[in-house]
Order: sequence, then structure tokens, then C-alpha cells
Amino acid sequence: MTAAPPPSPPRPRPLGRSPARHLTGAYGLVVLTALLVLAFSLVLPHTFPTRDTLASILSTQSIPAVLALAAMVPIVTGSFDLSLGYGLGLAHVMVLRLVVDAGWPWPWACLVVIAGGGVVGVLNGLIVEFGRIDSFIATLGTGSMLYAVTGWVTGGGRIVPGPDGLPAAFTDLYDSTFLGLPLPAFYVLAVAVVLWVVLERLPLGRCLYVIGANPRAAELVGIPARRYTVYAFAASGLIVGFAGVLLAAQQQIGNPSVGLDYLLPAFVGALLGSTAIRPGRPNALGTLVAVAVLAVGLTGIGQLGGAFWTVPLFYGGTLLLAVGLAGYSARRLRTGADAAHGTPAAPPRPPASAADDGTADPPP
Repeated sequence: MTAAPPPSPPRPRPLGRSPARHLTGAYGLVVLTALLVLAFSLVLPHTFPTRDTLASILSTQSIPAVLALAAMVPIVTGSFDLSLGYGLGLAHVMVLRLVVDAGWPWPWACLVVIAGGGVVGVLNGLIVEFGRIDSFIATLGTGSMLYAVTGWVTGGGRIVPGPDGLPAAFTDLYDSTFLGLPLPAFYVLAVAVVLWVVLERLPLGRCLYVIGANPRAAELVGIPARRYTVYAFAASGLIVGFAGVLLAAQQQIGNPSVGLDYLLPAFVGALLGSTAIRPGRPNALGTLVAVAVLAVGLTGIGQLGGAFWTVPLFYGGTLLLAVGLAGYSARRLRTGADAAHGTPAAPPRPPASAADDGTADPPP
């Protein structure tokens, strides 16, 4: 008789893949939102848990939510668009300039501005990918140029409608309700659903995630990384143009500096959203959850009588937390994938200079 082979040693359990850890990572922000609502409802029982508060949150946070979704798209590819706030400011003054001063019908003005946002996004993508300029520097430069164009269009002042005001149909884009809820909330939901379908269910979305994870590997498997990154910037620009239309309908006055106030909340929502629903990767539903956390927190702080400086303090602290959690989630996701395949963690990527000029050593 032959001796039975010795039992094989047990395989190591993949890190970060236990059901409890997965649920905590995916739905931790959802639970936090519920806990914040409960806490503020107990502390402010007469003001916070009301229909008016819900309507206020859905209305006031619609534009930051749309802009956070716009910021999320380039982040999927590993890029950042710092021109979002400047583009938002230019888009909303251009809508009012075309409607008030040029006498355009408001639907055409809105379509032209949204298309213009897409053109700006394409230019950003071309500068980043084909100009080989870091996305931070490139979009900061284009954003400054957009701010200059905004000042030129407005002459440094505000665009104020005449005595008759703006067309009622245009202002109803923001002021109307549907099913008893503010209409802008449904715009946010529609944009999020479209992005979710594209990123999670279509091959284009999977390619964008591959580009964000490893651009060099994406090129090796035949994914046109540069072209797809331009697509991501173009989509972001289109969403920024749409947000500018909503901002014009909300403000009803063209203010050349108002867009900058939305830049930090947009990136906080996008980065914090990469720690929810699909931890370790930017995603549309996670971005909505992150915006909800921020909205509930800011509303509760405001009703408690928080000073004006608590808002930037809240956003700044949350941004640091979001970046830290996003990095931790990404590292844990990579570690879990490597353990599941029985391979050691991937070595760090080479410096950008070596990877770009083609002098890096080829992989073994």
C-alpha cells in the first residue's frame, strides 16, 4: 500500500474579504448617515426631523451633488479636474448673459452652455493626455483661464435681469417640485443612475477603471487609455455645464465668483464616496452617500447655531479624512486581490518620469 499524501496546508484567508469587513466598508457611510440623522433628531426634535428640513437638504445640496459626480468621473481614471469650480462659474454667467443680454430662448442657451462645458472638458483631457501635463497643473491652469473669461464676460460685475425677470419656465428648472420633493433632487438621481450604468455595467466603465488602476497595463491589453481619459474629462465637462444651468436657475443673478465655493465640496464628496458602496474605487452611488453625509452634518451644525467658520473647518477635516480612507480602502482592495490569487502584493509603480519617457525597465 502506498502512503496517503500528507494533507496540504490550509490556504491563507484573503485579507479584507470577510463578510463583516466588506459590509462595514461598503455601508459604513450609510450607517453613519442614519446615526447622524438620529442624533440631530434627538437634539433638535422640533426643527431637524421635519419635511422642510428634508426639502431644504435635497434642494440646496443638488448642485454640490451634481458637481461631486462630475469630479468623480476623472478620478476613476486617476486624474483630477481642478477647473470644476471655475467652469461652473463661467457656465452660469454665460446662461444669464445669453438669456438676459443676448435675448436667446432659454432652452437654446442651456444647450449651448452644456455643449460648451463638454468642449472645455475635451480641451482639459487633450492637455493632460497629449500635452503630458499633470492633471493638477493642467486643470488649475485652464481653470484660471476660465475665471479670466468669466471676468471678461461680466466685466467684473453681476448680470442682473430686467424688471420682468427671467422666464418662469427657466426658473422652474430649480424651483419646481415632483412627487412632493424638489425637482433638482431627481436631476441628481438621473445623473447618478446614468454614471452607475456606464461605469458598472458597460465595457467603457470597466476600461476606465483599468486605466485608473494601471494605465500601462491598460495600454498593453489594447485599451486606448488616452482617448478614454479624454472621454472622462468630456463627460465631466458636460455635467459641469448642466450644473451651471441649475446654478443660474437658482441664483437668477450672474455672480462671477460664486463657482469657487463649490470646488472643495465637490472633491470631498467624490473622494469620500470612494470609501462607500464599492470601497477602494470611485463610484456614483458612493458619491451620493458621501454628499448625504455632508449635507446632514452641515444642516445639523447650522441648526445648532454653528459659526460661519465651522463650514470650511468641516469640509477641510472631511477632505483629509476622505483622502486617508480612500487610500486605505484602495490598499486593502489590492491586498485582498493579491491574497485571493496567492500572489504577493504588487511592487510600487515606477516614478512618473521613468514611466513617461520609456526608460523604465521592462517587467520580468
